[in-house]
Amino acid sequence: AGGHLSVASALRMRILVGVKRVFDYAQRIRVRPDGLDVVKDGVKFSMNPFDEIAVEEAVRLKEKNVATEVVAVTVGPKVAQETLRTALAIGADKGIHVVTDGKTEYEPRIISAVLAALVKRDVYDVVILGKQSIDDDCNQTGQLLAGRLEWPQATFASKVDIAADKKSAQVTREVDGGLETIGISLPAVITCDLRLNQPRYLKLPNIVAAKKKPIED
Repeated sequence: AGGHLSVASALRMRILVGVKRVFDYAQRIRVRPDGLDVVKDGVKFSMNPFDEIAVEEAVRLKEKNVATEVVAVTVGPKVAQETLRTALAIGADKGIHVVTDGKTEYEPRIISAVLAALVKRDVYDVVILGKQSIDDDCNQTGQLLAGRLEWPQATFASKVDIAADKKSAQVTREVDGGLETIGISLPAVITCDLRLNQPRYLKLPNIVAAKKKPIED
């Protein structure tokens, strides 16, 4: 109904989802004695919660036969591969790991350039990101990426509805005054707000299966 995608549709749609390794939100963060950084030794890391929502949304779109492939990408040190494996356990098909030395924190300007290069190299129809990461709270990567690609953008999404022809989407956004619903053409960049979905609980078989999925680095 409403001209939206039927389960039988076989139109191709590839989704790229960005994920970031951050301090676990339940951790107590302490500042180093020199005041230049926070203590990282012995601290638990996990996927940025907004990125987890982004992966969940992309996987749900695939489960509804809207998307045909979901690829997760992260930019970070070798240990960030754990974050990619979490995305694969949620249901992403494969991962891309842009490996860094772990000593440099790359700002959204650089991350958006890396993502733009991947989009141009591999060709994606939608990029879904968390609206921000809980470590720096920049809320810039999605907007910068859309600018680099010259794509439409829908930020702070709380609902995403892809049209049947996969050429457009209707997105409900969280705004200061409540909710705003906009229409965008695809390809596009979408950033996720907290109320878009509730990420699934990871089951052991999915975690085991994720270890066999490919990661490009």
